[in-house]
Amino acid sequence: MLLDPAIRDWVLIPIMIVMVLVGVVRHQVTVLLNGTPKKADLKSARETKALQRCGLLRAHGMHIPEHAFHGRKAFISEAFEKGTYLKEPNAGNKPRGNVMQDPAYVETMMDGMKKNMMNIVPQTVIMGWINFFFSGFVLVRLPFPLTVRFKGMLQRGVETNDMDVSWVSSLSWYFLNLFGLQSVFTLILGSGHAADAMRDMQAMSTMGMGNASGPNLSPTGQPQDMHKIFLAEKENLDLTEHEWGLENVETRLLVKYGKKPASVLLDQKKEKIARLAGRQGTGASLSPAAVAAPSAAAAAASRKKGRRQV
Repeated sequence: MLLDPAIRDWVLIPIMIVMVLVGVVRHQVTVLLNGTPKKADLKSARETKALQRCGLLRAHGMHIPEHAFHGRKAFISEAFEKGTYLKEPNAGNKPRGNVMQDPAYVETMMDGMKKNMMNIVPQTVIMGWINFFFSGFVLVRLPFPLTVRFKGMLQRGVETNDMDVSWVSSLSWYFLNLFGLQSVFTLILGSGHAADAMRDMQAMSTMGMGNASGPNLSPTGQPQDMHKIFLAEKENLDLTEHEWGLENVETRLLVKYGKKPASVLLDQKKEKIARLAGRQGTGASLSPAAVAAPSAAAAAASRKKGRRQV
């Protein structure tokens, strides 16, 4: 099958140029709609940073001594329980009003809807333009063979069973440009541009809810109860036990290089278990399993060391 060169000059190349120009214009309009970036609210940032600090303490508490860990743990737990870091400390006992009456929430929703409309409207107009003027056109042939599974993707609008899969219709050429021009947009507009096809598809499915998220908003756009989040984080912190990462590091190093027997570590583990049991005030004797586990580990280490020497 031979194609008229006019199809290349008046259909193939114009569709690609129009999509590039529309993407650039959409990026500039989106930048104008966003306006000047808003300054972060100090109290909202304080809530977020307090949660991050608690998470860092739970994840990396092994790198600080035990007394420092418990001191930070007590301070953060008390602050979360009293609501010290809350944006409105006394708002936890008040009934929550209608979220649609919150100006910040409404403004965030409107910003998300405006951005999504700027993503949806241009693509809808271009698709309608291609369907009206170039419906049923075959534009280009791919220079490599494909399987039959790609026929529905590359030949939309051309219902023929005999045509080779490598031929591309006008509507399919639109979709190929929609997802294939991202590198061109990045080269022209830089990283983080507004002409992102994946964001367009997400905007069509969410219709304004996807971008309505902030530091105090859930993924669905609803305001979060930060006091409940703080209490839940406090419970997680209370359940976290400290394990000093550098405890007996000298002994472990000497045992690793064979300067001391592995039984030294076993004795230290027994002392630690007894100290923890005494601190809890249970008064119960250690179970045989608690003592046998370190013994088995030490015996396995000794056998492994003996095999290495042999």
